[in-house]
Amino acid sequence: MSIDLLVHGGDVLTVDDAGTVVRDGAVAVHDGEILAVGPAADLRARYTAYEEIDAHGCLVLPGLVNAHTHLAMTLLRGRADDVTLQGFLERVLKWEAELLSPKNVAAAVRLAVAESVRAGVTSALDMYWFHEAAEQVARQAGWRLHTGPTFMDVPQPPDGMAYEDRLEWARRDLAARSRRPGGRPVLFAHSAYTLFPGQLTEVFALAREFGALVHIHAAENATEVATVEVRHGKRPVELLDSLGLLGPDVLLAHAVDLTGPEIAALARTGTSVAHCPVSNLKLGCGIAPVARLLGAGVTVGLGTDGAVSSNSLDVLGAVRQAALVHKAGGDPTAVGAEQAVRMATIEGARALGLGEHLGSLEAGKRADLIVLDLDAPHLRPAHDPWSTLAYAAHSADVRDTVVDGRVLMRDRALTTLDERAVIDDLAALI
Repeated sequence: MSIDLLVHGGDVLTVDDAGTVVRDGAVAVHDGEILAVGPAADLRARYTAYEEIDAHGCLVLPGLVNAHTHLAMTLLRGRADDVTLQGFLERVLKWEAELLSPKNVAAAVRLAVAESVRAGVTSALDMYWFHEAAEQVARQAGWRLHTGPTFMDVPQPPDGMAYEDRLEWARRDLAARSRRPGGRPVLFAHSAYTLFPGQLTEVFALAREFGALVHIHAAENATEVATVEVRHGKRPVELLDSLGLLGPDVLLAHAVDLTGPEIAALARTGTSVAHCPVSNLKLGCGIAPVARLLGAGVTVGLGTDGAVSSNSLDVLGAVRQAALVHKAGGDPTAVGAEQAVRMATIEGARALGLGEHLGSLEAGKRADLIVLDLDAPHLRPAHDPWSTLAYAAHSADVRDTVVDGRVLMRDRALTTLDERAVIDDLAALI
């Protein structure tokens, strides 16, 4: 049988439920879909591929999923360091009102996509202004972007659109979207401190009318929780629960400051969490109770947040931080290597409601995968792939990146973006 792509010869970490590792394995891809995963000898005998990737001496694994980010914040990288969350917001909101436009967002997202592809990140949930410009960039690059309209009732929104007009605009946006494997419509409600309860209810109702995922910041630090409590009489997660807004179609960003009953509410409603350990540490927000969330059965994915609060879109770096920071309480098993890698792959996909399409290398799923080069002193010996990924590997070790069966990086060279031009274009804006 003729197929589009065969990745063969490396150890294939499938990240399926059993944690299967196929030594000297292969992945067969056609029309953007994984046809088969198995021993390289078997698949090479069954398929003739138009394109091949020789992965000998490498680890093949699912592409990384960035479950919470603001891609165009690459425009402001390094401009709001060593401040609290509230100090960060004060600066960034002002700059966004002054600097953001479709053209600037496009240039900043193009850089973010290049950075992400290099780091083995094959898809991202991106909450930001001018999402149409971001989508166009991602489409041109062949990269998987999950985005949509953002609601944030602030005095000077960068797009100049009033909240009332935004509802109808979002309805038109959702109505125009076609369902494609590996994607779903998304609405972004920024937070309970930038939207009133009535507005939150309207946004969530609109999302549910179209079967969209709702993504919202919640309980990022103690000051945010206190602010919402003073304004609305309830903590952020309490408020969302009291309004009937939590559910399996909801993904919370951060969820650092949680009570026991709030964790129970997330588990009861099937609400997911995007854990951003690097951003949380850098802004002094604290450490999310991930071990307790996992113990309660809450789905937890990994995010980088924007490149202002984390300075990087390196999901593999977030894997390492997630596997380490929760051990600080004295329990080295709090979040293990395998769990941290799963949070960046299959659990991130499940948090987006896309676990049937993304996050593991299994027949029938979309062909989002990466090849990580193990031929380096810091990666030898490679006794255990989960350990190698969580504690030893760096994003620079990613050699090849494939999204929907299309090779976006081969031998560390981007194939759909002119990297020099991307950097120069953003430099010209700065």
